Amino acid sequence: MSWGWLIFAAAFWAGAYALNVWLANSRLAKYRAVRIGVPVIFGITILVVWQGLVRGLNVPLVILPAPSDIWLRMTQSVPTLWEDFVQTFVKGALSGYVIGCGAAVLTAILIDRSKFLQQGLLPVGNFIAALPIVGTAPILVMWFGFDWQSKAAVVVVMVFFPMLVNTVEGLAATTRMQRDLMSTYSASYAQTLIKLRLPAAMPFIFNGLKITTTLALIGAIVAEFFGSPIKGMGFRISTEVGRLRLDMVWAEIAVAAIAGSVFYGAVALIEKGVTFWHPSQRG
Repeated sequence: MSWGWLIFAAAFWAGAYALNVWLANSRLAKYRAVRIGVPVIFGITILVVWQGLVRGLNVPLVILPAPSDIWLRMTQSVPTLWEDFVQTFVKGALSGYVIGCGAAVLTAILIDRSKFLQQGLLPVGNFIAALPIVGTAPILVMWFGFDWQSKAAVVVVMVFFPMLVNTVEGLAATTRMQRDLMSTYSASYAQTLIKLRLPAAMPFIFNGLKITTTLALIGAIVAEFFGSPIKGMGFRISTEVGRLRLDMVWAEIAVAAIAGSVFYGAVALIEKGVTFWHPSQRG
């Protein structure tokens, strides 16, 4: 046991905690830089404490690698990590996300026009959404093959119904008075949809888009556990666990976490530009 690392980790945690409390409660908290800095400091603190505990307690690499070990593995495996990222995120998760969310929005518009679909499709959709991915993924892999197409199919299944439910709720968010006003202007359904109902539904639609960003990446990674070519995040994680190379496993996890966070942030940034008028975007 190395007491120096443990003392350093404890001191860093105490100092960072005091700094964050001061920043959060001070007059500086109103500034954007401070609002961003508080979670950044918290994240750095977690990494430093993680490093100190692993080194101080002499935790074996096969149990939990230190952040420095993970970073070293990442820098040494850039080509492999990039190849896995393209296979899983770009080809599998992103393509399935676009197809699934786009199909969900179009289906929601059809449901909005049909009482039969509202009463028939939505309950079936809730049932399918409740099916475990470990049960549906092997079937889709058998149907669509071992390459990225089957992973995209799994992602479509995972993101379709959460996106559908949010869009249907959004299309119903307008008030009766607003719809009656459009009727007095002799607006057609298409005009009402484009000029009133879709804009009003945007907060709900973007809520679904943000939720499904994480579902898409998770679905693509888990689907690779059931069969894939010799590349991909899920393939690499399952393979390296068997070889007890936990630093590579955590390197893949770190890349997935960064990609997922950037993806979510990009969608949230687009939302801020599209729904600038909504109260949730003020302040």
